[in-house]
Amino acid sequence: MPLRHLSEKDIKVRYITPAITQAGWSLKQIRLEYAFTAGRIILRGQMTFRGKQKRADYVLFYKNNLPLAIIEAKDNNHPIGAGLQQGIEYAQALDIKYVYSSNGDGFVEQNLLTGEVSNLNLDEFPSPEELYTRYKIDKGIDEAEERVMLEPYYYVPNYKTPRYYQRVAINRTVDAVAKGRDRLILVSATGERVIIVMGAVCVIKSRVSGTLNKYISCIA
Repeated sequence: MPLRHLSEKDIKVRYITPAITQAGWSLKQIRLEYAFTAGRIILRGQMTFRGKQKRADYVLFYKNNLPLAIIEAKDNNHPIGAGLQQGIEYAQALDIKYVYSSNGDGFVEQNLLTGEVSNLNLDEFPSPEELYTRYKIDKGIDEAEERVMLEPYYYVPNYKTPRYYQRVAINRTVDAVAKGRDRLILVSATGERVIIVMGAVCVIKSRVSGTLNKYISCIA
């Protein structure tokens, strides 16, 4: 059957997902239909309801706390790069640096760190190690910073996990600490999840000895 007769879902199943897995991404690293907002609250008269969720077609994680890429899919009646702008919007919210768009013919890649745009065949999608190596080079990450960056969050079974914006806050804070920043301000709404963010940061910095300065954490 010609690609132009296939739905977007068919394109994902037959072309995009196989290209990703053949590149070495495991199913544990691939999140499909990744919803990261609950939808805007809309008020009409005395009634309230949720708007449409923001949902990325694919988010690829190198580690649980380190997403590297977003892929937006379109059917083959669209140009190969038709999903790129939407993917960039999602990537900026999720603090992800590599964006891909595909219609089943191949991929267009946008590197948000360097601004470079590339066209890839289906069999040229980067492996997890290839993309992670590029990420380290593009961000100028050294060995000491890498040790901090890859330290897993403190995890309590059956307890809350950080939401996407909390993960972004944690990773940016830890990145700043790893780079030797002496003073940091982390602004967050009050509530239980502030403790999640501050706890994750403190556990990461305390586990990695010899690389970090001492910090005093204050919650006001």
